[in-house]
Amino acid sequence: MSAKFHVYLDHAKEFRFRLLASNGEIIAVGEGYKTKNSCLKGIQSIQKNAPIAVIEDLTLVKKDAKEPAKKTVKPAKKAAAKKPDAN
Repeated sequence: MSAKFHVYLDHAKEFRFRLLASNGEIIAVGEGYKTKNSCLKGIQSIQKNAPIAVIEDLTLVKKDAKEPAKKTVKPAKKAAAKKPDAN
């Protein structure tokens, strides 16, 4: 089984989505949307932007600072697909 999105109605009758990993575990949940079309656009945005999204670690705190330090981690590059040898 591969990862997939579930679209559903919550108790407030708003459309939501959840992203399930290939093992069925919920790994992300979207906000409530008034329309199904808006919910689907939210999914499309994640599909488009997630592969290039950076990670900002806001848990790192500078000494003597009230604001957390930001540490940006760039996403790993995808490995190039190997072409089969022609024999």
